[in-house]
Amino acid sequence: MVQSFGSIDEILDFAIAREVEAAKFYQEMSGRVKRDAMKDLFRDFANEERRHKAKLEKVKQGKLLLISAKKIQDLKIAEYTEEIDMSSGAEFNYQQALIVAMQREKNAFKLYSDLAKLADDEGVRNLLLELANEEAKHKLYFETEYDNHILTEN
Repeated sequence: MVQSFGSIDEILDFAIAREVEAAKFYQEMSGRVKRDAMKDLFRDFANEERRHKAKLEKVKQGKLLLISAKKIQDLKIAEYTEEIDMSSGAEFNYQQALIVAMQREKNAFKLYSDLAKLADDEGVRNLLLELANEEAKHKLYFETEYDNHILTEN
C-alpha cells in the first residue's frame, strides 16, 4: 500500500471512506443480480459495511470498543478466481456475483490488515484488526457459498 498517513485521524478517515464505498458497492450489486436471495444478501452486506463505518466514527469520537480476536478460516477460493469486469453495468449471474464479492472482501481484509500495521495507537490497531476479521468473515461466507453451489455443481 503506497498511501501514507500523518495521523490516526487520517487512517480513520481513509477507513471510513472505504466503508462508504463498500456499502455503496453492495447496494449497487443488489440491483445487478436476478435472484431475490442475492439481492437481500447484498443489501445485508451494505448494512454491515454501514455498521463498520459507525464503529470507525465512534473510535474517532474517542469512544472505546470491545475487541474480539477470533481467527477466521480462509478457504482461499478467491485467490483462484479471475477478476470480473464490472464496468459494463450488466447483471451478474450467481457465480459472477460471488466472485466479485469474494475479491472485494479479500481486498478489504488486506486493506485493514495493512492499516493496522500503520497505527501507532493500540486501540486503533485492534479496531482495524477487528474490521479485517469482519471482512474475512464476509469473504468466508462468499467462499462457502461458492464452494457449496458452484464448485459442487461442477
